[in-house]
Amino acid sequence: MPSPITDLHAYLEAHDLFHKTIELKRGDYLHHAGETNTNIYYVAKGTLRTYVFVNDEEQVIRFGYQGDYVAAMDSFINGKPTILYSQALRKCTVRMIRKTEYMAQLAADPELARLWQKITSWMITGQLEREIDLLTNDPAERYRRVFERSPQLFQEIPAKYIANYLRMTPETLSRIRSAIPPDPST
Repeated sequence: MPSPITDLHAYLEAHDLFHKTIELKRGDYLHHAGETNTNIYYVAKGTLRTYVFVNDEEQVIRFGYQGDYVAAMDSFINGKPTILYSQALRKCTVRMIRKTEYMAQLAADPELARLWQKITSWMITGQLEREIDLLTNDPAERYRRVFERSPQLFQEIPAKYIANYLRMTPETLSRIRSAIPPDPST
């Protein structure tokens, strides 16, 4: 199923739902664990990583690229403090939408409600793919699955974060990348 993100962005622009623009320098945080942050952010420029701490170690769970939307989804859904950190990997420009305004528009407009349902289905499908990635024992197979689904990841994200996301060491990632020839179609 293609991403409905482009349709969402067009809708939000047309209905002027963006509240403000935020500039982040490399290393700046969009939000920290422990904060309640129910906003939605459109990545107009740059790249972000979202991570959690597992056994006192950072574990990357998602990246946000130009044209993506990011949020502290746990906080967005339950209104409680998030367990997630979101940090700029390079200079970023993000546009913020307040949850209250978004939800009011969602309730008032069936077009947005249909689009939100598509986005929710797309996100759940993506999460299932990610869970399968994590259950795949062979590091080369994990790499292949993610590369086929998200080649942009390998063009924009530093290798140490890709390795963390794939749950392998940077050395293992390097060996896999050198053993698997690049796809000539990309």
